[in-house]
Amino acid sequence: MQVSVIDIGNSKGIRLTKSLLEKYEIKDKVELILEKGRIILKPVTKPRQGWEKSFQQMHENGDDKLLIDDIFNDENLDEWK
Repeated sequence: MQVSVIDIGNSKGIRLTKSLLEKYEIKDKVELILEKGRIILKPVTKPRQGWEKSFQQMHENGDDKLLIDDIFNDENLDEWK
């Protein structure tokens, strides 16, 4: 796909079609990666998005229990004083 480089103030830019923006879930920002003669645009994602809601649901379901005790039977807490 070829796109034109356009003037944007004192800079230059490219326009991405609505279908590309939707397909690659590009919202407000992209990550620009320079790699061996190429420019790669990558959507900025929020990998932890939705975790708060998931944690709340886990708590409501009682699924937020520790899998490993936070204090072990043979642990000597005096050495931390």
